[in-house]
Amino acid sequence: MSDAGPIRLTKLAKRAGCAAKHPPGFLLPLLGLLPPITDPNVLVGSETVDDAAVYRMSDELALVLTTDFFTPIVDDPRDFGRVAAANALSDVYAMGGKPLTALSVVGFPDSLPASVLGEILRGATDIATEAGIAIVGGHTIKSEEPIFGLAVVGTVHPNRVLSNAGAQPGDALILTKPLGLGIITTAAKNDQDTHGAIGDAIRVMTTLNRTAAEVLGRFEVHALTDVTGFGLLGHLRNVTAASKVTAEVWVDRVPFLPAAREYVAAGVAPGGTRANWRFLADWVDYASGVTIEEQLLLCDAQTSGGLLAAVPQSDAVAITRALDEAGSLAAAVVGRVQAAGTGRITVTRAG
Repeated sequence: MSDAGPIRLTKLAKRAGCAAKHPPGFLLPLLGLLPPITDPNVLVGSETVDDAAVYRMSDELALVLTTDFFTPIVDDPRDFGRVAAANALSDVYAMGGKPLTALSVVGFPDSLPASVLGEILRGATDIATEAGIAIVGGHTIKSEEPIFGLAVVGTVHPNRVLSNAGAQPGDALILTKPLGLGIITTAAKNDQDTHGAIGDAIRVMTTLNRTAAEVLGRFEVHALTDVTGFGLLGHLRNVTAASKVTAEVWVDRVPFLPAAREYVAAGVAPGGTRANWRFLADWVDYASGVTIEEQLLLCDAQTSGGLLAAVPQSDAVAITRALDEAGSLAAAVVGRVQAAGTGRITVTRAG
C-alpha cells in the first residue's frame, strides 16, 4: 500500500490484458514472412495462427508449447497473477493437451514494492496448483509497466491434437464462457464500472478451461480454439481460414456478461476491441439489425475467455448438456459452419 492508498495496477498500464496484444492485421502479414517449417515433427506451427505449437517426440507423445503474458487487467496483484496464469494455461487446453509445467515471464518496475510481485506470483501459483502443475522457474526484467505471464509446456497424444484447422461444413459452434470481459475491465480501469461487474469478470477469467476441455474430450471435436485477444469473431476467423470454410454466428444466441451490454452502449470498449472490429470488416458480413454495439461485443478482446469448439451437429445437444452438468459458465451453441469457402463469417440472428 502506498501513502495515497492501495496500488491500482491497471493505472500503471496503458493497455490491459489481452487487449494489449498487437491486432491481427499487424501480426498476420509478419507471420507470412516467416520461412515454411520443414521439420516433420512439428504437428502445429505458426501457419494456421493456432493457440500453441505442437511438437511430436514419439509415436505416443507430443509437446504443446505456448507463452502468454500481458500488462495488468485487474488492480489486485494476486488476481492479476491468477488471471494471467489461467489465460496462459488455456492455450494447452485448446490444443486438447494437458499442462505439464510452466515458467514465469516477468517485467517489473522499480517503482513498485517487491511485495506486489510476490502477490502476483502467489496468485499464479494458486492457479497452477489448481491445474495440477508447478511453476518451476522463469525470468524477470525491469520494465516501465508490470508484465506477467507464463511459458507453458503440455503433453498430448500426437493422434489427439485438436487444432483450429479441422472445422467441417455442418458443424455446430459451441462457446463455453460469456463475452464482454474486455469491456468490463476497461470500464473498471476508467472508474466507469457502475454495476461492480469486475468481480464477475474476475470469476470468469480465473476459471480454468480444464473442465470444459475434459468434457469436450469425451466427444468428437473437429476444431478447437480459445477466445482471447482477437475476440470471438477474430478467433473464429482463424478457424474458418485454417479450415477453409465459412461460418454463421447468431448474435442472439451468444452469451454476454450483462453489464457489458450497458457499458458498450455508453461507448466503453478497449482499443484492442475496436482494432479487431476494423480488421474483421474484411471478413465478416453483419445482417441488417445487428447493432454496432453487438458487433463490438462479438469483437471484444477477451482475456482468459472460453473455448470455441466445432463439433458434429448431432452431438451439440449432448455436449452442451454435459458442459452444463460439469459447471460450465456458459455452454451455448452460437452458430454453425456452413460450407467450404474462404473463411468468411456472417453474423445474423437465429430468430
